[in-house]
Amino acid sequence: MSASYEVRDGVAVITLNNPPVNGLGYETRRAVAEGIERAQADAAVKAVVLCGAGRAFSGGADIREFGSPKATAEPNLISLINLVEASDKPVVAALHGTAMGGGLELALGCHYRVAAADTNVALPEVKIGLVPGAGGTQRLPRAIGVEAALNMIVSGEPVKSELLAQIPGQVLFQKIVEGDLVAGAIAYANEIAAARPLPRVRDRKSSHPQGDAYFQFARNTVKAMAKQFPAPARCVDCVEQSTKLPFDVGMVYEREAFVALMLTPECKALRHAFFAERAASKIPDVPDDTPVRQVKKLAVIGAGTMGGGIAMNFLNAGIPVVMLEMKQEALDKGVATIRKNYEAQVKKGKLKADKYEQRMSLLSTTLNYADLKDADMVIEAVFEDLGVKEKVFTTLDEVMKPGAILASNTSTLDMNRIAAFTKRPQDVVGTHFFSPANVMKLLEVVRAEKTAKDVLATVMQLGKKIRKTCVVSGVCDGFIGNRMIEQYSRQAGFLLEEGATPAQVDRAIEKFGFAMGPFRMGDLAGNDIGWAIRKRRYVEKPHMRYSKTADLLCELGRYGQKTGAGWYDYQAGKRDAIPSKLVEDMIAKHRAELGITPRKIGDEEIVHRLVYALVNEGAKIVEEGIASKASDIDMVYLTGYGFPLHRGGPMCYADTQGLFNVVQAMKRFQRNPHDDAAFWEPAPLLAKLAAEGKTFS
Repeated sequence: MSASYEVRDGVAVITLNNPPVNGLGYETRRAVAEGIERAQADAAVKAVVLCGAGRAFSGGADIREFGSPKATAEPNLISLINLVEASDKPVVAALHGTAMGGGLELALGCHYRVAAADTNVALPEVKIGLVPGAGGTQRLPRAIGVEAALNMIVSGEPVKSELLAQIPGQVLFQKIVEGDLVAGAIAYANEIAAARPLPRVRDRKSSHPQGDAYFQFARNTVKAMAKQFPAPARCVDCVEQSTKLPFDVGMVYEREAFVALMLTPECKALRHAFFAERAASKIPDVPDDTPVRQVKKLAVIGAGTMGGGIAMNFLNAGIPVVMLEMKQEALDKGVATIRKNYEAQVKKGKLKADKYEQRMSLLSTTLNYADLKDADMVIEAVFEDLGVKEKVFTTLDEVMKPGAILASNTSTLDMNRIAAFTKRPQDVVGTHFFSPANVMKLLEVVRAEKTAKDVLATVMQLGKKIRKTCVVSGVCDGFIGNRMIEQYSRQAGFLLEEGATPAQVDRAIEKFGFAMGPFRMGDLAGNDIGWAIRKRRYVEKPHMRYSKTADLLCELGRYGQKTGAGWYDYQAGKRDAIPSKLVEDMIAKHRAELGITPRKIGDEEIVHRLVYALVNEGAKIVEEGIASKASDIDMVYLTGYGFPLHRGGPMCYADTQGLFNVVQAMKRFQRNPHDDAAFWEPAPLLAKLAAEGKTFS
């Protein structure tokens, strides 16, 4: 039953019941419409209360129906709202938990609204590249005023019901109910049952004293902040029209904006990311009801930048952490860094002082492995060397209690070999955090050959608790993200040899939308890190060709910002990347030694060589089963590598370009005598999908 109906004290109570958030799917809409009609026909019913079962009133559209005929089948949401609004018996919406998107729009169509304190109220459609599509931009300004409504619609962020109820002149909430919400709503419905005429939000006036000047200011502000996304500016347009057009004409304007935005690549990218994030938590052979292990206490090995950042995630979630180091000095330094990070948050008003102290009270430290014996899970964050990892895991195998999860924060090493250092490989898993670990959203969960399903389910659930986007990776060199970024970096090097400058490559990819180009990124991370990996590659994979420019740079001691010089020059105390004549001369000399005549390289070629390198390697990763689906790769790149959100991730971007076109571009790159022709052979999965006219999605 997607909505239930009962009569209590002369009031028909219609309860949305579509777990988990009472999404307004077709069956739910139809059941609510039938309930309204039934109440209309019953002379004993004086009023109607519309409420939600479980933890929410309604989270809006049912995402399971997106793109299906059911999403628009009658009664669609607008038809349902019109039916509620036209009722000749008062309809009271009783909101609790969450009232978002279509759920709030439905409530705005009711004659009255009451709410429990702490209800989250929002119109978040802008976050998937849309404007509200069922009257939100027309009714909300009439209910709470133009400025408050525009702020909510443009940001998409939730606001608490009690704050909205305090807005002078608002009619969004007639009452904040304490105690039993439904009982309070029924009592209120009886109070107003005889009142006529029935108030409708649509009949109220929407206006702003500064009119055109205010909306022009809002539009300029939004465009500066929204950059690549058209939806926020369209939200301003729609709210402006609520002040200029009759309600029904404003509804048509809103709907046209909604439909137009639905077809934009930015909206498609945002919707792709929305569904990809949810899909990432689904592991094909690990059912949702897999039992999980309890993690009430965590241990972290290593108090450096990464170890401290990892610890903060769990302290933030209220989980006690014991941190181990070999020397007291290292422990003290690690704890001081954690304190400094929290104090910065307190200073900025992002964290209350009592919360800071509470989190620090959950942290303990030790120099002795024996003190970890009660921990339910341990995460190792030591130097990236297999010999060092072996010593740590051999010791952990001896001291950790049975059933404890043993995790490694390795970014490239073989998790099967690490698991084999123990007598309990089923309890071993990779948890690859990204730096800074207390900020970055991505957590690559590396599934070794013998990792138990309940360990995987536990880590995925724990990742959600510490607010990470978790993506499962199989075992290979570099896992998903770092394996792909290596090919991206190789192409950047070849572009230098052929005629581009570091600044030109960075400018092109940053214009495409990346937060930082490959050379600025190298300077920030430290060019010596890539140098160490390449030295390993020269031994392990002698057939793989690299540009020597990066090695020559490191031989000059130009490791990046930490040495004051890398691909760019840096001034003391500043992070501005200044193009370096010395580096450009070094590249020109190397180019001449290779006998390469430099050519003019366009931005489009730069972008496609860098991004399609990610795509081709990503296709191999999916085909090998390292990632279970292409959208997982997109989530890795959107949340861990600065890939532009409005492009949807590398695999989504390839789909929007057309895989046939991607393959044709790769064939052109193959003919380039200075590139790696073998790499540009399209991955079998990519070639197959392109030939069949299909997409990664």
